[in-house]
Amino acid sequence: MTQTPDSRADLVQAVETAITSRMSVRAFTPREVPHTLLQHLLEVACRAPSGTNTQPWKVYVLRGASRDALVAKVCVAHNAIRADPALSADFREEYDYYPEKWVSPYIDRRRENGWSLYSLLGIGKGDKDKMHAQHQRNYHFFDAPVGLMFTIDRVMGRGSLLDYGMFLQSLMVAARAHGLHTCPQAAWNGYGNIVKSHIGASADEMLVCGMALGYADTSDPVNTFHTPRVAVNEFTKWLD
Repeated sequence: MTQTPDSRADLVQAVETAITSRMSVRAFTPREVPHTLLQHLLEVACRAPSGTNTQPWKVYVLRGASRDALVAKVCVAHNAIRADPALSADFREEYDYYPEKWVSPYIDRRRENGWSLYSLLGIGKGDKDKMHAQHQRNYHFFDAPVGLMFTIDRVMGRGSLLDYGMFLQSLMVAARAHGLHTCPQAAWNGYGNIVKSHIGASADEMLVCGMALGYADTSDPVNTFHTPRVAVNEFTKWLD
């Protein structure tokens, strides 16, 4: 079928809206996501590019009792670390998601993000109980009915993590096209051993991240939080 100018404009708008409306949602409704839709989203996302078509992603979808059991296990560990910080040595990420040393402007953006969110939620700098509770919301998948865990074979190189990022973005954008929202979560990475044991991943797999997926709770104030972006000319050098 030949596209008309109007149909092309509609397609452009649909794609751009799916991208620009993507956000990290931190409160979901209990509305279930059909298995057929989840299957479809993954079929769309797997068209993401990867170096020499290696397709390094492995996905574990948790719903119902399996999801709830993982939530319980990791929340117990999270609470135990708070009670005894020395236990954190047993829960380390397998790869450096964040830098060892923060420098400007990245530390400035990180702080702005954190304190803007906490301010919206009424959490002050000294509210350790509230901070802990909010952080633990990650391990409830922010009440989303679907939790996803993404792993990669350890044998793969750094470039495969770049491929993985494109796969994750494709999944999140596809979800938006169907009225769903997501929250990609590096917060799970320190609990990789618990997660991998629970989902049955092999010792050769490394946890890349988790993700909450479902329908946003638009009545929750936390979902009014939108992170800013720097202007294009701040990160772009034009060479003519």
